[in-house]
Amino acid sequence: MKPARLVVRRLAEPLVRPARCNQLRLFNTASSRPSPATAAAIQPQPPDHPPFPITTPNPAIHEAPAPAPAPTPKNVLRDAVSATQSRNNWTRDEISVIYHHPLMDLVHQASLVHRRFHDPAEVQLCTLMNIKTGGCTEDCSYCAQATRYQKGTGLQAKKVESVESVLEAARQAAAKGSTRFCMGAAWRDMRGRKNSLRNIAEMIKGVRALGMEACVTLGMIDGEQAKELAAAGLTAYNHNVDTSREFYPSVISTRTYDERLQTLGHVRDAGINVCSGGILGLGETSKDRVGLLHTVSTLPKHPESFPVNALVPIKGTPLGDREPIEFTSMLRTIATARIIMPATIVRIAAGRKTMSEEKQALCFMAGANAIFTGEKMLTTECNGYDEDKEMFDRWGLGPMKSFDKSPPPVTGCSP
Repeated sequence: MKPARLVVRRLAEPLVRPARCNQLRLFNTASSRPSPATAAAIQPQPPDHPPFPITTPNPAIHEAPAPAPAPTPKNVLRDAVSATQSRNNWTRDEISVIYHHPLMDLVHQASLVHRRFHDPAEVQLCTLMNIKTGGCTEDCSYCAQATRYQKGTGLQAKKVESVESVLEAARQAAAKGSTRFCMGAAWRDMRGRKNSLRNIAEMIKGVRALGMEACVTLGMIDGEQAKELAAAGLTAYNHNVDTSREFYPSVISTRTYDERLQTLGHVRDAGINVCSGGILGLGETSKDRVGLLHTVSTLPKHPESFPVNALVPIKGTPLGDREPIEFTSMLRTIATARIIMPATIVRIAAGRKTMSEEKQALCFMAGANAIFTGEKMLTTECNGYDEDKEMFDRWGLGPMKSFDKSPPPVTGCSP
């Protein structure tokens, strides 16, 4: 075996002898580096087999799974528009993506969904009658029927209308072409109103006997009251959630958001169709409108109908001086509602009186397929029967039949 000193010297032969300066060795860096061949020769070589076993970590145990790719805005809208059935697991982010999509294309995409689930030429005609005006103990900031705002609004409370007077109004509405008759009473709830509930049951039976759908809005009800209304033949119960959960306390303090949802649960459990929507223009943001849509689209079952109201400011109420909501916000809400709740009837409710005919047509294009028609909507003005008939004739629309929404038309071309 060769001495180690000789091996080291032989390996170091390419190196230049260092110069001495003040007894220190100085190396020329350019010439002190070994050649590539020499460097490779002196590198320690790994043995054929490791001296001890090395355990390879199991990725399934030690590594977190790769996160699923976040849905892109394009994919969210594409998937929603191509859906063939409803879903109620929407996220706020998904709804926000759809709501903020460029408006013209949003309306177009909503119209495609509308044609897949509905006959676009049919619009449901509803008439709303106030069967109990004023005297409400609630503090809804938009409502003239609250007792606490009576001095400013000048609205006088009235007793409940008689069964016969209500049925006479229903007969007139049916003669004009309405297929759903809605009855509203300014009550917080139905506690202690057994006689009134019996009379309302008779009104419901009478409306149904006319071949019309019957809807009521009576405030909060419990499970037993919902069953009584169902036994009378009630088609739908209206109880709006009004806005997002977050913004709601800014508008109402006498009834909680969860109490509203609880009433909707009683209605649904009794087998009555849920009618629930909101009011735009209360001072909310687009985030709150997305929140409203999220609430109704994630209910255990989508509402049978979704009324979209634009605030009609009434002098004497806390919101009496608010500026009207921009039409584009109304249109976005309708189009988004159509996409995320494809089978639901979307109703243009309060505020339609201020819309031009062309704006209403855009709403119908975006998926709205119901309106209120007649003399009044509770305490605000409403478009009249003759006015609506003329508009329908101009735009090729017709009334939806009671209990018999026509299927989408079969065409030879793809949407």
